[in-house]
Amino acid sequence: MKDLFDDFQEQHDSEVERYELRESPRYRFFATRRQFAQTLGAGLLILVSESDARGQRRGRRARREEPLSQRFHLGVEGSLTVLTSKVEVGQGSRTQITQAAAEELRVPVERIDVIMADMDQCPDDGGTAGSRTTPSTVPRVRAAAAALRELLKRHVAKQFAVRSDEVEVEGGVFRASPTQAMGIEDFATDQRLAEQLEEVTAAEEIPLVPVGDWRILGTSVARVGGRDIVTGVAKYPSDIQLPRMLYGKVVRPPAYGAILQSVDLNGADQLGGVIVHDGDFVGCAAETSWGAGQILEQLEPRCRWDRSPQVSSNELFDHFKRTAQVRPSQRGDLSEVMQSAVHRIDSRYTVAYVQHAPMEPRAAVANWNDGQLTVWTGTQQPSRVHGELCRVFRLPADSVHLRVPDTGGGFGGKHTAEVAIEAARLAKAAGRPVSLRWTRREEFTWAYFRPAGLIEVTAGVDTNGALIAWDFTNYNSGGSAIETPYRCGQTQARFVDCDAPLRQGSYRALASTANTFARESAMDELALLAKTDPLEFRLRNLDDGRLKDVLRAATERFAWQQRRGRKMRGRGIGLACGTEKGSFVAACAEVEIVDGEAKVLEVCQVFECGAIQNPVNLRAQNAGCLVMGLGAAGYEAIEFANGELKTASFSGYRVPRMRDVPKLDLFELDRRDLPSVGAGETPIIAVAPAIANAIARATGTRQRSMPLDLA
Repeated sequence: MKDLFDDFQEQHDSEVERYELRESPRYRFFATRRQFAQTLGAGLLILVSESDARGQRRGRRARREEPLSQRFHLGVEGSLTVLTSKVEVGQGSRTQITQAAAEELRVPVERIDVIMADMDQCPDDGGTAGSRTTPSTVPRVRAAAAALRELLKRHVAKQFAVRSDEVEVEGGVFRASPTQAMGIEDFATDQRLAEQLEEVTAAEEIPLVPVGDWRILGTSVARVGGRDIVTGVAKYPSDIQLPRMLYGKVVRPPAYGAILQSVDLNGADQLGGVIVHDGDFVGCAAETSWGAGQILEQLEPRCRWDRSPQVSSNELFDHFKRTAQVRPSQRGDLSEVMQSAVHRIDSRYTVAYVQHAPMEPRAAVANWNDGQLTVWTGTQQPSRVHGELCRVFRLPADSVHLRVPDTGGGFGGKHTAEVAIEAARLAKAAGRPVSLRWTRREEFTWAYFRPAGLIEVTAGVDTNGALIAWDFTNYNSGGSAIETPYRCGQTQARFVDCDAPLRQGSYRALASTANTFARESAMDELALLAKTDPLEFRLRNLDDGRLKDVLRAATERFAWQQRRGRKMRGRGIGLACGTEKGSFVAACAEVEIVDGEAKVLEVCQVFECGAIQNPVNLRAQNAGCLVMGLGAAGYEAIEFANGELKTASFSGYRVPRMRDVPKLDLFELDRRDLPSVGAGETPIIAVAPAIANAIARATGTRQRSMPLDLA
């Protein structure tokens, strides 16, 4: 029976699918099952595979009934290895999963390794998206570790003829008495225990270590592998090298919507390297990336394309309205109650397309050997990419081997399989391994974008400043956080699909940024009409609870009431709050207007995601989200005309620099009375509307479009 976390995961995955393109020694990388076992070394590991109706092995979906042998390996040197399909893209999941296992097993952090996203061996915990590692995978790992702890205690108790509750565990040592003890290294050589690991599951309801007794969770454990990262030892997808490896390049269309008509390959054998033309795919591979680039320059003029007119960015939002697939409201007409409103707004907000701009562009290495395909690539969805490779090359699941090294950033932008498929196509034609690394221009142009959006808000308040009607429509960007958290007499919110002229897909917090920007801007507009302080207006329309708590905490730290009373020419303050994926955030901002441009001076943000599992990592998530949100709020926008991008490099697409980061006051509320939820997305959503509201107060003019054109 599926648990609640699985249901949440499937709901999130289905939402992600709506946005994505609908088309076809701690760092360990493996090529074979033998190498996998050699890497682990001697010890206990029972690998159990599941088969579908055709006898093909699939990625194993982790459930509470999984055998412990699918999750753990006990090493003869006293180490313990945890297996998971989750990936590390800089968010700290490797460290968090290490902490989770160490906490339940009472094993020091440094004695635990985590192998991630080897799809031959790791149980399938789902993709790394939607802030699901904390509320979904960590509880699974803890439950399995607790089951393993109790199994080992029973094993020790039997060895020394004591009761299992007499066995004490500390530092990875299971002690029946001062002179009777066993460690991980002892268990690793016990074949009787191997059989039990294959039979015992985490289905038994074994109490987890209570929050009040945490020793490792709840503490600031340093980033696992952090030294390797800062010293350049860590290997990313771009760093993978194989013997006899070639380097690939792919011919790209000159514009969106362009269709390849023909390729003149007469005399192409004189260009050198390997040239591939298969349908609409044209690529090449050579001994060096420079050599592949030289061949590419010769291939591009030989391609003839059929281009069709495309929408440009200056007409994007009107295009959304023209192509909107409007769904009839199921909640009735709000016009009657809206007529009774004392104050009313009819506002339109827009958000531009933005790129994820990860530090590492897409990269993959592919190798074919006796009909077996092995691919190393960076992705947040290993199971999905594995399935795409099987589908495209018509291979059974056990003929495709996917490895996901720690990856240089994702932010929701690395869910699809295109670079892996391209590398595999080139490698198949070349008969040698091929490394394909997208350039920054390719990443900007052909990777999918955060969806642009148009949001229309009609809302009204009564004589007491209470919300009585709220009508909210999002065109194109999505439905995340679309429902208002404010108490209101009658509400309706809808997401409307539109024709999207660019590739669009998942992004950090999905559409929560757009919907929160529109809602919190609208709340300030209503507060102004009601002649009410924006904080007081929100508190009046919020029920007691976690959102109200973070809003109060943020405004107290920011000294909102004192600053609100100051009259400072050219300066303004603003606030915003929001909730998504079970966590809550509130931000206050101060801006200064200099020569007609707004500069952000300070941001104070309070975030709450239940019990904090790693304070230093949570602070990094809070700060990283806020700065990323600052970029989308103030600078970032993809501009395009007739299918061609005008902002296809960092020289034309501004992301925040160190000089752009204002004074930051960040605080994380530790709610140890509440379950831990994800923290990698929600902190991004409040900064843009807080800044927009501050600009409106400083200038008296409301900006309703992101980016806000900050200085």
